Amino acid sequence: MPPPVFRFAPSPNGHLHLGHAYSALLNFDRAQETGGRLLLRIEDIDATRCRPEFEAAIYEDLAWLGIKWETPVRRQSEHLACYRAALDKLSALGLVYPAFESRAEIARLVATREADGPWPRDPDGAPLYPGNAKSLPYDERSRLIESGLPYALRLDMAAACRRVSGLSWNELGEGPAGERGLVTARPEAWGDVILARKETPTSYHLSVVVDDALQRVTEIVRGQDLFYASSVHRLLQTLLDLPEPAYRHHALILGVDGRKLSKSDRATGLRELRVAGRTPAGIRTSVGLG
Repeated sequence: MPPPVFRFAPSPNGHLHLGHAYSALLNFDRAQETGGRLLLRIEDIDATRCRPEFEAAIYEDLAWLGIKWETPVRRQSEHLACYRAALDKLSALGLVYPAFESRAEIARLVATREADGPWPRDPDGAPLYPGNAKSLPYDERSRLIESGLPYALRLDMAAACRRVSGLSWNELGEGPAGERGLVTARPEAWGDVILARKETPTSYHLSVVVDDALQRVTEIVRGQDLFYASSVHRLLQTLLDLPEPAYRHHALILGVDGRKLSKSDRATGLRELRVAGRTPAGIRTSVGLG
């Protein structure tokens, strides 16, 4: 039997903080305990925010923590054709459509809908897509695309869910409400999620399932903030005939205000803590792994 495969997949859009350190160390420790492999993936599809200096800092910070990973490192920006192929497969199934509303237009549509009562929101609290682009005739879609109008490619969630049934995943960790074991996936709660945009041929949901499959990741160790997104990932894995990994969601490291840490929180930044004299062992203690 091949060894288990783990991955840590940060985005180079800022410096790592204690929350990143916790997730990276958990992945590293799991690989060590199981005789598995640890991969590092750079999720740099957002060209407007990702910068080379942040990527270099990721390598430096992880090495300082004592984490070792296999090379070469996979950088998403170098594999856009893989995501395009997956998107084409979903399109061939009739599950993808272009939506042309701007974020401001979507906000106005939601406000209009809410005049008749609360509009549904996804597990992250964002309103579900309220537009009617799915019903646009093919010729009208083509005309709008050819006009140069920006658009997002969305998954027809209702049609996608009709193609699969009984989706679940094996939860080795713990969800926000204490979920463990076999968890029922409910992708419909997310509505018609974005799979790509005109200027970027992929999204987080699409690229993460493609990458995990291509890299043969067997156990995904990540924060509880992504627990509910696993429903979308299981749906895409099934539609694309991709293998099903196990999931191990872990608690988040929170700031003094009780909120999830952000890369703008310099008080918990690994570089700032290192300059202040903290050691790798001290970081482990700070995140409960000492």
